[in-house]
Amino acid sequence: MKVTALPFRSPLVAYEQQAEGLLAGHRAADPAAIDLFHRKHPRFLDEKIKWRPKFIPESEIRDAGLSLDDARLAIARYYDFLDWPSLAAHVEAVSQEGPVFEFESAVESVINGDLAALKAALGRDPALIRARSSRVCCFDPPVHRATLLHYIAANGVEGYRQKTPPNAVEIARALLEAGAEPDALADMYGAACTTMSMLVSSGPPAEAGLQAPLIELLLDFSAAIEGHGTRKWGTPLHTALAFGMIDAAKTLARRGARIDLPAAAGLGRLDDVIRLLPADTEARHRALSLAAQHGHAEVVRLLLDAGEDPNRYNPEGNHPHSTPLHQAVVGGHEPVVRLLVERGARLDIRDTVWNGTPLGWALYGGGRAQAEMAATLRSLGASE
Repeated sequence: MKVTALPFRSPLVAYEQQAEGLLAGHRAADPAAIDLFHRKHPRFLDEKIKWRPKFIPESEIRDAGLSLDDARLAIARYYDFLDWPSLAAHVEAVSQEGPVFEFESAVESVINGDLAALKAALGRDPALIRARSSRVCCFDPPVHRATLLHYIAANGVEGYRQKTPPNAVEIARALLEAGAEPDALADMYGAACTTMSMLVSSGPPAEAGLQAPLIELLLDFSAAIEGHGTRKWGTPLHTALAFGMIDAAKTLARRGARIDLPAAAGLGRLDDVIRLLPADTEARHRALSLAAQHGHAEVVRLLLDAGEDPNRYNPEGNHPHSTPLHQAVVGGHEPVVRLLVERGARLDIRDTVWNGTPLGWALYGGGRAQAEMAATLRSLGASE
């Protein structure tokens, strides 16, 4: 029983049918239904790391006594609503003409690349360009208040709407020319975020090959290159590097983003690292994290020579649940892995989210490259 996103403006009865189907799938021990309950129902999510499914056997979910209300909640969470009443209220709001319908309809035009419909909507109501989402979601905080432009980033909003159409640049340009504020803030991941801060860490535009052109466009319309708001992950350049978006990082650097020690380390600019190395301890800590993540062995060596500890968990904003060795492993950077272990990196440290050792990360990744990484780790003394 596989759930797929319903069309925009579907009636509540259609969502009810999905809930009934999900419950029937659970009772039939359908793996897809059990997986959806595991990933979406709060009962099966970790109490501390609230987005992570609990480490429990499938049988515990299969044998749980679940009701139609449980299935409704799981379906609401599939669409990222806080609960079933929040979904029902939204369905009612978009079923009739009004500001919620107009905004959500425009969002659909943005994510689906319907430029003509978007321009027509903005022509009918120019105030839409400043309108914000009123959805009550299961996020922190529950109402993200995204503008239409934020949806271009395909990040921080509803998961099933995180899409990048082929004409995303044209869509973004239409929004910006209509007066969209490039540095408008929305509440995402517990922080105040701009479109840029979400864009530079987003998978869909990167996979579509449009992340860099969208960055260029935002900068052309005067988006702050050093960021705006709380900057939870640092500047846009730091954020891009932390999330492995090297093309985005290079674009920002080329457009004039400030290169400090962590940025130089993540970009592999050895001469700049040498010049900037007399930096504070936090900057050196972050630099080691980024250099290991991106596979810059000589930068890692320089930082270790300067006294950086390879066994410290990475700093906030740089995958703090893991160590530099974990990040080098998942990136497939064998020279960095060998160097870190030679310089004392422990093979038995577990990350604080998935409870995995570096070897566990390699084994989980699967594929030939990760199998070779697992063999490397075993040759260095790692054991399961």
